[in-house]
Amino acid sequence: MNARECAIKLMRRCNSNNPFTIARALDIVLIYCRLVDLNGFYQYHKRNHIIYLSEELDELAARFVLAHELGHMQMHRNLNTVFMDAKTFHSHSRFERHANIFAVELLLPDDLLREYPECTVYQLARSVGIPQEFVELKQL
Repeated sequence: MNARECAIKLMRRCNSNNPFTIARALDIVLIYCRLVDLNGFYQYHKRNHIIYLSEELDELAARFVLAHELGHMQMHRNLNTVFMDAKTFHSHSRFERHANIFAVELLLPDDLLREYPECTVYQLARSVGIPQEFVELKQL
């Protein structure tokens, strides 16, 4: 299943595209803390889904980071990217791209684009917290 399909499936399952609503619905533990050189990361530990978010993020940035980490949870649950960064030479940029696509599709669903046809995809993306450099990941 690709990132777009995975995001659509999760939205339907939780009846929402709000990452905070989804996190509550799935009993994900959210931890806000001081992170160095990271905005967030996902961890599966002792049958618990845990997402760490930088306490320095504003609300819109936190929405995108949480959506991104939900992408990792849905698509890369068995990968330890923290270990991969620290202990291997394996580039996981492909996994980061998947998580970014997932976040864009989650926060900017097709229904939203249809609901506001007078707005550009960039305007809508900005309003939901998607950084401009990721807008082109939206599959139109």
